[in-house]
Amino acid sequence: MSSLQQAQKLLAKMGEFQETLNNKEATGESGAGLVKIALNGKYELKHIRIDPSLLVPSDVEILEDLILAAFKDALQKINDFIASESSKMSSGLPKIPGMPF
Repeated sequence: MSSLQQAQKLLAKMGEFQETLNNKEATGESGAGLVKIALNGKYELKHIRIDPSLLVPSDVEILEDLILAAFKDALQKINDFIASESSKMSSGLPKIPGMPF
């Protein structure tokens, strides 16, 4: 396979990956599921779900911490997906100088 064919194959895989990533959604949770945050593959916030039992004015700091933890969980899941799919996409292809994978 020529270098041009390899590059074309890689570009096709990258296009497919981008489409998959655009449709990917990951939900992070904290507080045993009391707070849930969903992000898409472009790191856009899709929704936040907060259990009504957490809506106590005196516990605002707890709620803030739970939201942050759920966001970090969702972010980690998206990053894990990206790493896994990037690895799959580049497997079997020869190393091309200057390419990060």
